[in-house]
Amino acid sequence: MLKSMFKKTYTKLDTKYRTPENAPEPAETGKTEESPAIPAGLWKKCNKCGKPIYTEDVRANFYICPKCGGYFRVHAYRRIEMVTDAGSFEEWDREMEVSNPLNFPGYEKKLAAAREKTGLDEAIVTGRALIGGYPAVLGVCDARFLMSSMGHNVGEKITCAVERATAEKLPVILFACSGGARMQEGMVSLMQMAKTSAALKRHHDAGQLFVSVLTDPTTGGVTASFAMLGDIILAEPGALIGFAGPRVIEQTIGQKLPEGFQRSEFLLEHGFIDKIVKREEMKETLARILRLHSGKDLRGKEAVPVQTESSEVPETEPESIPVIEEDKGSFRPGAMIRSAWDSVLLSRKTDRLVASDYINALFDGFMEFHGDRCFKDDGAIIGGIAEFHGIPVTVIGQEKGKTTKDNIHRNFGMPSPDGYRKALRLMKQAETFGRPVICFVDTPGAFCGLEAEERGQGEAIARNLFEMSALKVPVLSIVIGEGGSGGALAMAVANEVWMMEHAIYSVLSPEGFASILWKDSKKAGEAARVMKITAPELLELGIIEKVIPEEEPASPETLPAIRGILDEAIQVFLGTWSKVEPDRIAECRYERFRRF
Repeated sequence: MLKSMFKKTYTKLDTKYRTPENAPEPAETGKTEESPAIPAGLWKKCNKCGKPIYTEDVRANFYICPKCGGYFRVHAYRRIEMVTDAGSFEEWDREMEVSNPLNFPGYEKKLAAAREKTGLDEAIVTGRALIGGYPAVLGVCDARFLMSSMGHNVGEKITCAVERATAEKLPVILFACSGGARMQEGMVSLMQMAKTSAALKRHHDAGQLFVSVLTDPTTGGVTASFAMLGDIILAEPGALIGFAGPRVIEQTIGQKLPEGFQRSEFLLEHGFIDKIVKREEMKETLARILRLHSGKDLRGKEAVPVQTESSEVPETEPESIPVIEEDKGSFRPGAMIRSAWDSVLLSRKTDRLVASDYINALFDGFMEFHGDRCFKDDGAIIGGIAEFHGIPVTVIGQEKGKTTKDNIHRNFGMPSPDGYRKALRLMKQAETFGRPVICFVDTPGAFCGLEAEERGQGEAIARNLFEMSALKVPVLSIVIGEGGSGGALAMAVANEVWMMEHAIYSVLSPEGFASILWKDSKKAGEAARVMKITAPELLELGIIEKVIPEEEPASPETLPAIRGILDEAIQVFLGTWSKVEPDRIAECRYERFRRF
């Protein structure tokens, strides 16, 4: 039925936009072996898979080849029709005076030819629209216009749109597609990289959302400026994304590049984008993101930018400050007495609930985001945004995995520096948009391999402790299994720390403790006893605020009961901390750790 609707829609679009001046031809689309041109006639041969395809089927299929799944490049206005609510788009700055800052010979004629051929004034269309009922400022690049290279007018249209979005407190969504800087404008073109980035910095500092969507191709100065600055960065499958183009790299290094290099999937693996989104799912995904950033914080107020200039803590009425007490009532006095070593073994059981189990059980619409924006996406830490009883939250968990293959992918829950940097990136994003942070701690410890040291494991953990201490949104950390050393603490600088009844939280593994102090790892059981690492012991010491009871050890069978307990407790936590001002939230966290 969806295909049928789109078939009718794009038949109308064809009448509206497909004029002799802008009828797509292979030469206009930057036809390459990897990226097929949009077919112009009734029947065409897909230049990616070589099979004959019916043009109307392509239009009805979101401009995706029905035979091979290859993505055709989409004209700006058609892209807008695909992702916005019908009739809601209001175009801005449709016409601008021709800019030829270098008086480059023949440039103005080239621009005139591009305008006549495409029906566009420039290589980007900007304006305001609704997506799923939520307003946003939109910018869509069109590769037919000089390969959507970024000259003065492209940079000016983006900057004007971002400035207007900042003034009107609206999110920005930019669909990037570009060959890079516009050579005919020289250094003026280069300056657009700085200009657009500066406008987005002001937009960010005003507490507004920027979603960047990378399409094929996104290269050169566009990649090195606005395209990679999104609070959330999405990409279409298989899109070419990079600074230098593949041919340039191969010529420079004299080597053939590996298959898939600089494609969306490559960037996801290397931590540079949050999520790959299929074209048919793009509108729904953007609508969900806008809904979760729709301007309300935990207190139901309009979100405001985080103020970091002043270190002063405002006076707060005593009754608005949460009272942190030892919650001895949360541990069942009648529970079976177990040894500390029993707790160690229970915390490590292979069928014990992992972070993703809790996330899926407690939160609605979890959307996972990936990557540290530096090197890698670490599978040992998962994180993203979700809703808890209608409240937007950021959820982050150390994930051990469930199967052998998953355990290996997630390094058995031992994060690398990239994982801690991903977690911190998501926490800082949560602070910008006024979202509480809920962390699930479950790690034997931070990964201690050679590559982890090379990429700064110690610095990454230290940076988390440093930044988490001052976050101006509530942070709750729940130790659900093993809480091993600094690798766990890097996710537990929180306003409150809870533990599952059979979890452990320790300065080092009992085996490591016994090896260091007694030179005998076989004394791990005795070490566990003297270390005081169990939930009731740490509650007694005041290290944690609450013990979450497990009638039976946490497992898929006991999840419904545990979910009920946690759901109620988290509601109380959020209700309590929603009454506290942002500066005071950070001050309370400082006071909590100052006591130790």
